[in-house]
Amino acid sequence: MTVRDTQAPELPRQPNLGLPILEDLPPVAGRRVLVRADLNAPLRPGKDGGLEVADDFRLRASLPTLAWLGANGAEVVVCSHLGRPKGKIEPRYDMAPIREAMAELAPGVSVADNLRFDPGEEANDPAFVRRLVDGFDYFVNDAFGACHRSHASIVGPPALMPSAAGRLLMGEVEALTRILIDPEYPFVAIVGGAKVADKLGVLRSIAERSDRVLLGGAMCFTFLRALGHDVGASHVESELIEDARSLLDRFPGIGTPRDIVALAPGGDFGIGRPATGEVELFTDDLPVGWQGLDIGPETRADFAEVIAGAATVLWNGPMGVFEDPRFAEGTRAIAEAVAACPGFTVVGGGETAASLRQFGLEGRIDHISSGGGATLEFLEKGDLPGLAALRLSNAVRQS
Repeated sequence: MTVRDTQAPELPRQPNLGLPILEDLPPVAGRRVLVRADLNAPLRPGKDGGLEVADDFRLRASLPTLAWLGANGAEVVVCSHLGRPKGKIEPRYDMAPIREAMAELAPGVSVADNLRFDPGEEANDPAFVRRLVDGFDYFVNDAFGACHRSHASIVGPPALMPSAAGRLLMGEVEALTRILIDPEYPFVAIVGGAKVADKLGVLRSIAERSDRVLLGGAMCFTFLRALGHDVGASHVESELIEDARSLLDRFPGIGTPRDIVALAPGGDFGIGRPATGEVELFTDDLPVGWQGLDIGPETRADFAEVIAGAATVLWNGPMGVFEDPRFAEGTRAIAEAVAACPGFTVVGGGETAASLRQFGLEGRIDHISSGGGATLEFLEKGDLPGLAALRLSNAVRQS
């Protein structure tokens, strides 16, 4: 690995941390505090025929803020979205399972109805903001995972009342700012997942600041096609092949897989259904009809060696369909390499975090981001609408 001997390019917009924190609020004892959290947890069928929380990672992430407010005598109500009900009341997105889980995790904290049951949330309707904050004294934004949305509950309350960033949000901003502004080198990024379109901007941003960018997941096949490889029936975003080629030409540190674990034509990977079909390892090109679903052993070894020598690691997106054991080894190998890396490690994205929990490695990462799209947008642009709203609130209070 080549160690950089130059400074990272300066960001066009460096994030101004100037965010108000919990301690900046007026005394909260006896006051009603509205906390915007990200409790958008996955649900599954429960024993009683209803739904229950399948993964409480995001719920647990909200606890430090709630504990501080409770310990200082505040009456706390948490609001959040759940799913995409599109402004309508849908029973499958009712907050009852979240409310039940939070009652065990944070007794005494109330959970409001799903914000997205009201069309005013996503429309950032000022009237909805006023209804939302009615009866509250202070506002705390702890929903980093929604801060890239200019939704009513994110950007509205700071204009109307004393507001602060919660513990989770501040932790996210500090860790990701360290990645953006002052990473230690060698800096290695691992990027996987399904779509190039979702990550094209952040790929450009990270490639400018890192020594190596290692690509996996379905998105790598657009890059392999740009390099002239046959990728069988693997997912390719044809309209982005030229963009991928341009990135590869501009940044020689971008690495693509050199062997692929693929599924035969007619087979099915097992996510919620039986896993079927022949699985085979290919080097270089894939035959017609075969679908690449994981990186192979040579690529795993190559990537792990690069990660082992890193001082900073950012990982976003699994290397394959890790939910199917036949295609889990690539993601497992990267998870183990990142966990073993002595450098500063940051993992972002819900699926990536889920893979760490699946492999029992969650506790060996320096920072696991609760955001998906918010993490990517922050890494690309250096700021988010929710953060800007809090800084504006802070500036008004100090003027």
